Amino acid sequence: MALQLFAHPFSSYCQKVLTALYENDTPFELRMLGPDTPDVAAEWCKLWPMKRMPVLKDGDETVMEATVIVEYLGLNHPGSVRFLPSDPRAALTARMMDRFFDNYIMTPMQKVVFNQIRPEADRDPYGVNEAKAMLDDAYAWLDGTMANRQWAAGDVFSLADCAASPSLFYADWVHPIPETFAHVRAYRARLLARPAFARAVDGGRPYRHFFPLGAPDRD
Repeated sequence: MALQLFAHPFSSYCQKVLTALYENDTPFELRMLGPDTPDVAAEWCKLWPMKRMPVLKDGDETVMEATVIVEYLGLNHPGSVRFLPSDPRAALTARMMDRFFDNYIMTPMQKVVFNQIRPEADRDPYGVNEAKAMLDDAYAWLDGTMANRQWAAGDVFSLADCAASPSLFYADWVHPIPETFAHVRAYRARLLARPAFARAVDGGRPYRHFFPLGAPDRD
């Protein structure tokens, strides 16, 4: 039975898993979540009542949370790209960078986006400013970290880069990476040039008009 991924191609966390699947040409069925697929949504809610994307179904196994799904793929459906190094210390670096991108770039980016979706009376400008300040701090730290690295955890593409790809992609739309952070901007460009992530980005193109802040005419 083919893997089933309950996801939407414009979702940042779904793109994290899609990038991993595309990296190794792993066969899977996309179970599209959206207003036009209520039956799929009902099945997804039964699998994961928290109602968060993505969810992976592998036979009788159900796997939640993007990071865990990517690690699961590496263990159960391995390919030429290893998402975690075999050396435990190197794997720890990859995991740390994965958490960095999820917690300090993806999370504040989403805070700004979700704030825009709220009714105007319920918006939180103070929280948005806090989120943008966190992004500034994250960009600054990452610029120094990437000064001597090709990929997030070193010389090879890993779990950390699966996390970085949608994080930096959307964060630059929400709060542009300053030109002074040349290493971050160059790294983002490398991610966009990576065929697996480029494919994930292309899958989301038809939905860009839904981006609450207005998708920029680039990328």
